[in-house]
Amino acid sequence: MKENMKNTRNFKKIITNLVLFSFVFPLGIIIYKIFTSPTVNSSNIENIKVKSDYVLMLLQCLLGIIALFIPKFLSKNKKITIPSLMYIFYVVFLYGAIFLGEVRNFYYKVPHWDTILHTFSGFAIGALGFSVVSLLTKEKKLGISLSPFFISLFALCFAVTMGVLWEIYEFSFDGVLGLNMQKFALENGSNLIGRKALVDTMKDLIVDFLGAFVMCFIGFISMKYKKGWLEGLLITKEEKK
Repeated sequence: MKENMKNTRNFKKIITNLVLFSFVFPLGIIIYKIFTSPTVNSSNIENIKVKSDYVLMLLQCLLGIIALFIPKFLSKNKKITIPSLMYIFYVVFLYGAIFLGEVRNFYYKVPHWDTILHTFSGFAIGALGFSVVSLLTKEKKLGISLSPFFISLFALCFAVTMGVLWEIYEFSFDGVLGLNMQKFALENGSNLIGRKALVDTMKDLIVDFLGAFVMCFIGFISMKYKKGWLEGLLITKEEKK
């Protein structure tokens, strides 16, 4: 048992360091490109990155570095334990969204890459919603018995709300910094018009919901019929003695 725990900790440490390196290593090149790249793609040729593309890469890499240290902060200061499976999902998602998506340009190179990530995040945040209910009820010692349906509904609403807040974040930073996180423009800088400009945002929200719905349905079945499927995904907090 102790050997398995040690191997798990070592694996988590290795994967975290690898992902951290993937965020830190490109920073010098990205900063250089911010100062040397054109502001607009005047040639109208695809695959020509402009200043705003590198600003987005820099912002995402910095956020990714901060995000990697959040679990350690929660564990050390808040005595919150994130299950190994959830932690690995979290780190892999950051790698896929930031390094592969932004730095390696998978959002344009790999069809439906953004859709895959949003579906995955909806599923994972749905699982997080169950943890939120568990932590809140234990913290407040409410002594209330919540039905599996209510807990699953809360987890679904929680996940969808997080998806909406993410789109607000993207919309806000697109406006302030002139970025293209919501993909309202093509890779060559041409703005999409009308309904086409809304497709990326609405697709993200829809797959966020679908991913969360699948997770919450699984969670509902698990709780109602006591299957125990959620146990490996629930975040716990060390109780005060």
